[in-house]
Amino acid sequence: MELTSLSKLLFEVSMLKRTMRTGYAFLGTGKESAAAHSFNTAFIAYVLGKMTPGADVNRMILMALIHDVPEARTGDANAVHKRYIRRHEKRALEHALAKTSLADELLELYDEYEKAESLEAILVQDADQIDMLLSLREQEDCGNPNASMWIPYVKNRLRTEQAKALAEKIMETHWASWWMDEFKKNPS
Repeated sequence: MELTSLSKLLFEVSMLKRTMRTGYAFLGTGKESAAAHSFNTAFIAYVLGKMTPGADVNRMILMALIHDVPEARTGDANAVHKRYIRRHEKRALEHALAKTSLADELLELYDEYEKAESLEAILVQDADQIDMLLSLREQEDCGNPNASMWIPYVKNRLRTEQAKALAEKIMETHWASWWMDEFKKNPS
């Protein structure tokens, strides 16, 4: 029974690869799956955790990986959608984890993320915003004039000094510099 339930859960989480984030429609360009966003958020959480003495990095990575799992059932709702609809994300996650031995641990992490009272949860929420900031910076560098209007709102949601410092450096960095700078030094 457990393996069947876990198999179903893995198929459900895989659905995030095909669940598109909806905010890009309002930005005018770009697209991203919920799975791509969750992966990037988890990596950013790792980075922020390493920058923060005493943070439980492994807890943060797992929290980041599951923070949008309910979207396999509910879909993604952006800021405009959230003004008009109510999604039952916790119930969706409870249903997804039912009949698995993972339910208690993952529901606890999800609750911690939603309450944002622990250092780790706050850092993961900042990682979520940093992921959006990276996307906006890329869009800005590629000529989307709307991206620069969104950036201040994203930056204002950051709560930790680590995330704010990282955000400032992101804003000073061209999105393609990670490879362009190296290519300029060594073109072959």
